[in-house]
Amino acid sequence: MVFRGTISDAPDFDASADAEALYNAMKGIGSDKDAILDLVTSRSNAQRQEVISAYKSSFGKDLIDDLKYELTGKFERLIVSLMRTPAYHDAKEIHDAIKGAGTNERCLIEVLVSRTNKQIHDMVAAYKDAYGRDLEEDVIADTSGHFKKMLVVLLQGTRDESGVVNADLVEQDAQDLYEAGEAQWGTDEAKFIMILGNRSVTHLRMVFDAYEKIAEVSIEDSIKSELSGDFERLMLAVVQCIRSVPMFFAKRLYKSMKGLGTADNTLIRIMICRSEIDMLDIRECFRLRYEKSLYNMIKDDTSGDYKRTLLNLCGGDDDLAGEFFPEAAQLAYKMWEISSMTKVQLRPTVRPASGFDPAADAQALRKAMKGFGTDEDAIIDIVAQRSNAQRQEIRQTFKSLLGRDLMKDLKSELSKNLERLIIGLMLTPAEFDAKMMRKAMEGAGTDEHALIEILVTRNNEQIQAMNAAYKDAYKKSLEDAIQSDTSGHFCRILVSLTQARFSITLRILSKFVFFYISCQNTSFELLIPLTDEVEFNRVCYVQGAREEGPADMERALADAQELADACNADSDDMEMKFMSILCTRSFPHLRKVFQEFVKCSNKDIEQIIKKEMSGDVKNAFYAIVRSVKNQPSYFADRLYKAMKGLGTDDRALIRIMVSRSEVDLFNIRKEFKETHDASLHEFIQGDTSGDYPAEKTLLILCGGED
Repeated sequence: MVFRGTISDAPDFDASADAEALYNAMKGIGSDKDAILDLVTSRSNAQRQEVISAYKSSFGKDLIDDLKYELTGKFERLIVSLMRTPAYHDAKEIHDAIKGAGTNERCLIEVLVSRTNKQIHDMVAAYKDAYGRDLEEDVIADTSGHFKKMLVVLLQGTRDESGVVNADLVEQDAQDLYEAGEAQWGTDEAKFIMILGNRSVTHLRMVFDAYEKIAEVSIEDSIKSELSGDFERLMLAVVQCIRSVPMFFAKRLYKSMKGLGTADNTLIRIMICRSEIDMLDIRECFRLRYEKSLYNMIKDDTSGDYKRTLLNLCGGDDDLAGEFFPEAAQLAYKMWEISSMTKVQLRPTVRPASGFDPAADAQALRKAMKGFGTDEDAIIDIVAQRSNAQRQEIRQTFKSLLGRDLMKDLKSELSKNLERLIIGLMLTPAEFDAKMMRKAMEGAGTDEHALIEILVTRNNEQIQAMNAAYKDAYKKSLEDAIQSDTSGHFCRILVSLTQARFSITLRILSKFVFFYISCQNTSFELLIPLTDEVEFNRVCYVQGAREEGPADMERALADAQELADACNADSDDMEMKFMSILCTRSFPHLRKVFQEFVKCSNKDIEQIIKKEMSGDVKNAFYAIVRSVKNQPSYFADRLYKAMKGLGTDDRALIRIMVSRSEVDLFNIRKEFKETHDASLHEFIQGDTSGDYPAEKTLLILCGGED
């Protein structure tokens, strides 16, 4: 097995000398904490056990007891935990998770899904020795349902570790999982437990690939839709560990440190248990997923001797490197492969209301605004619970029945964020996008992030409709507005993204091709010679327009190589080459390009953009890559940034909630929960509590609590 840890046996090790050094560091008044942490973190666990024995032999004292006496707080917990054997450390973590009134289910899940059969057996024996109790009996007494059953299966430590794969059984297991979940009403949880709890890692990876072909969704998406609660979290953790144990721990570490406060027990547990196994891979997975080194996140989130000890276990700062370790590059390649294969079913949170009556809604809205005061709740309940198409019918009916302009009435009756929300919902998507683009550019400053977000995430039809709405509303083309408000490569990128792809039909006559081209209410015919395929493609693929359609494998290989070659060019040439590919190719094609980019360069496209580019150009390209990879995740990140910290970016929050509520807000909610370990519903409640009408509207659009 290749060593991928950050802690290994110290050369020229002398247990007696180390024992004496630790004794000297703790005798007298005060302790030499630097000496303690430097010595303990530069020895392997096996060597630490020898030091414990030598300390007892030389001084007749228990080293762990002395460390507990001399040290305090999180630093003491960390150092003392490092002195325990892995099996006894795991046993203590499990014991602490189930003792007392509550249960730390996340700790149970993390430990039991990530250990090998031998580690499970050693932990069970250590638990019996340390506490005089049977671990399985304690887990059964403290948990329930399918969650309990799966934990008991994992505690047996009987997962197939042979590595032998039976192709027929792979197909059968994939079919059984499909029939146990997606294919039936209700879920056969026992089938999930049996297959996911016992099959080998190699076998299950092939089962997951086969499952995606059958179900047209990933196994993760099926688990999220079929299971719930702790059992859902447990089964997702099993799948994550099957796919990549280092990535599983990278996610756990990130969640332990993000936001306010630190989950120190989780941070300590993982840094200790993986420091001699796969910490290098965890570090690389962390950088791959979060665009920040684990080292720097620990540095920003902890302090004092505790921080120094954790950084020693971490072993280095990957932000100083920039390239993948070979194993991490393979993982990145696989992640892009999964991304390119997975068909994500986009789910809205707002749907057409049943029993819809536009006349009744129009009358109810008029009543809510008539007389002294305004019934804001009535307005919110109608507008936020109708689809956009239904709202347009209400607008028209309001004018037909009452001879009044609904938008003007709403503007006069509402104020602040509630007005922005309700008016945004009443506009057509194209009108709303055009207005958001205008708001991003008007006045002294420019909201570059808003421009990027809108233009990167809209399809050709939406771009074309937005262009027309902008011209109609502001008597100026969107392209001209962008050119007058931005400059340089960033301007070129935005202008390129505003170009909706032309619709081209052709008829061939002799040596000529007649192209009938239509776009944005204009059309014309073009007669050119049919010289060769290159000339044909030159005309068909209009400069700066986003293509639509599946990946072209041969072209994807060429695009990936061009991007890799561009990384060695000067910054201007590099940005132009990235623009020519990232702004014009279809998203399915770009997934394949980014996958092949890892293969031919041993680098991640996100990291290259982050390191080699700057400012708005970097932000635009980065947004494209994130959207290609997982657009709901991109929006979840934008929502998180809009609400985290002091103050709220209300415009961004409203823009995303309104524009995605009928597209993929349910998916965004799931990604938000997965990444930030808190529901979007909770975040909105916590961030908008002083503005009840806006909060109520946003929560209706959110569609529920995860």
